[in-house]
Amino acid sequence: MATPGKPSKKDMKRPIQAKTSFTSPFIPQWSPLPQEDMHFILKTLKEKLISTGLEKKEVKVFRPWRKKKDQTPSNATSEPVPEVSQDKQVHKSSLKHGWTDVAARKQLAIGINEVTKALERNELKLVLVCKSVKPKHMTSHLVALSATRGVPACQVPRLSQSVSEPLGLKSVLALGFRQCASKDDELFTDTVDAITPRVPSLCVAWLQGAAAGVTPELPVDLEEEDEEMRGKKRKLESESEVTESASSCTLQPLKVKKIVANPAKKRKTKPVK
Repeated sequence: MATPGKPSKKDMKRPIQAKTSFTSPFIPQWSPLPQEDMHFILKTLKEKLISTGLEKKEVKVFRPWRKKKDQTPSNATSEPVPEVSQDKQVHKSSLKHGWTDVAARKQLAIGINEVTKALERNELKLVLVCKSVKPKHMTSHLVALSATRGVPACQVPRLSQSVSEPLGLKSVLALGFRQCASKDDELFTDTVDAITPRVPSLCVAWLQGAAAGVTPELPVDLEEEDEEMRGKKRKLESESEVTESASSCTLQPLKVKKIVANPAKKRKTKPVK
């Protein structure tokens, strides 16, 4: 039996794994938004959503409890109930589920996950994030993403309260406006043009020259007969896009002041013969 003060033989034989990790000295933060601009953004968003009539409708269908096969209901209770339930089901099935305007919904990115995916694909031209998101690190990655993609973004207080009601949702933590192929089909161009000059610029510490407000235009793929040539040209175009976006913002060098050794790391000494 090993004493409680000393480690056992099994613990001595087990190798202690040492993991090294780096913590970033830069903390991404949203630029403060003036109160006048906040009221203007919320007002324009609410008026536009009400005018377009975009809303998600969810109709709750009455589902009666399933009865066991062995039990036979009485004649007095079984006859009037199915007639009322059938009328309710027919009336509610006539109502439409989902969004009222599908084309307008495709031009918006609603939610943190949808906004993140659209930013990674360079599909957005404006991003608005609710300030009441908890924990805060849920939306901190959007600062660097929008800065590297050149998309104007800001944190708006009371965004979820004002936007969720006209949309028919419980909460809207992030809202993004997509780019359309043709400008005639875009419904939110006037709102984006009105809100963009009031959005403060993002200050990212490790990026230089990341100007928000200019989005890179994607080149048109050339049509050819051979599939191999098409794949090569697409690869070359994607590489040129990456180099152009990287040239717009340069990384700053990270200076390490002090390196602290891991005290838990133990090295086995070779036995002396």
